[in-house]
Amino acid sequence: MSHRTDRRSFLATAAGVAAATTVPYYFTADAEARARAKSPNDRFRIGAIGLKYQGSVITRKAVEHGDVVAICDVDRDIAEQAREEFGGKADIYNDHRRMLDRDDIDVVMIGTPDHWHTAMLVDACRSGRDVYCEKPLTLTIDEGKLIRQVVGETGRVVQVGTWQRSDSRFRLACELVRQGRIGRLESVDVVLGKNKTGGPFAVQDVPANLDWERWQGQTPAVPYIPERCHYTFRWWYEYSGGQMTDWGAHHIDIAQWGIAADPVAPIEVHTTADFPNVADGYNVAINYSAEYKYPGDVTVSVKDHGRTGVMFNGSEGRLFVNRGTVSGKPVEDLAQDPLERDHYTLYAHDNLDRPPRAGKLDAIINHMGNFFDCVRNRETPISDVESQHRSVSTCHMGNISMRLGRSLRWDPEAEQFIGDDEANRWLSRPQRAGYEIS
Repeated sequence: MSHRTDRRSFLATAAGVAAATTVPYYFTADAEARARAKSPNDRFRIGAIGLKYQGSVITRKAVEHGDVVAICDVDRDIAEQAREEFGGKADIYNDHRRMLDRDDIDVVMIGTPDHWHTAMLVDACRSGRDVYCEKPLTLTIDEGKLIRQVVGETGRVVQVGTWQRSDSRFRLACELVRQGRIGRLESVDVVLGKNKTGGPFAVQDVPANLDWERWQGQTPAVPYIPERCHYTFRWWYEYSGGQMTDWGAHHIDIAQWGIAADPVAPIEVHTTADFPNVADGYNVAINYSAEYKYPGDVTVSVKDHGRTGVMFNGSEGRLFVNRGTVSGKPVEDLAQDPLERDHYTLYAHDNLDRPPRAGKLDAIINHMGNFFDCVRNRETPISDVESQHRSVSTCHMGNISMRLGRSLRWDPEAEQFIGDDEANRWLSRPQRAGYEIS
């Protein structure tokens, strides 16, 4: 069934909103003209940024709904491999801004390291595109505030890659908690796993295929060390936040989805952590833990060892969920006392009548399907910017508390720490000249 008429209408409307905002100087093409549907068929035109690891995974799911017409990666080898995988016709770019100057892209996939998410997402929204962005959404808390502002101004659809929200196990667990099947929620236990240690690592010559200068982006310029790049970037605070923002973006998000406050955010955080002292080595916390206090006397405890997953503890029972299972008496009781489908609260923006199918990758398929459904219908996706900003902010709070070595109090409305100027300076980070985000 064609959606070209609907898509042309909503893109033109949204482009009008975007035109009222300040567009960075480098978008030379007219945003409204670029946003008009030009495809002769029913398929979206995709621009993919960052094609290593998860970036290639999400793009494989996106091509069920469209065609890759442009690829951007600072590693030329990766870009060329991706072009071959996705049809062999896409143009290759080193700079995402040049890619966004095109007039034939409908949606953008962002699969880069964390420190590039905000700049690329903001630029894509301001250029009139809808965006699927990998988790964690941001590098800092203030970046999330900016994303919220820009998405509100431009009216773009943004789905964050916290695909556990589209997995039947996690959604069932949160639904059972919300509907009182474990009584009053008292606490949540979250296990993320340990951070990687290693180093010192040797400085090496930059490979000819890699633009190391641009890869670093807003972060401090340093000599090239292979372990800073590609998958292992997540073990350096300069680019990420270790397991607190990696698995935390998934599991802490599920914990907060079950808590269901508005806004859902802690008011205190207490942490413990050790730090490696290795020059030119991984620098994220080791042996870490965090305890968050939420309004309503609910606590969320995070640790790095144990069975990875989320345990909800209530006054009348508990249940456990991870990517392999959802278990506990409330689940067993469903055989005799099922949840009424029309009473579900977590399917409001799903737009998928079918339940998620079993299988490791099917959740990502449904998560991507949810994104494209919302692009067509101009609805809010299941992992929207507001919920994911709040979830990753909680992760960032834990890392800030660990790095400062003290407990912190948080104002969820003002979105800042209470009575701690030093902690509030960590809401943002200095950005290297030429890569500022605004």
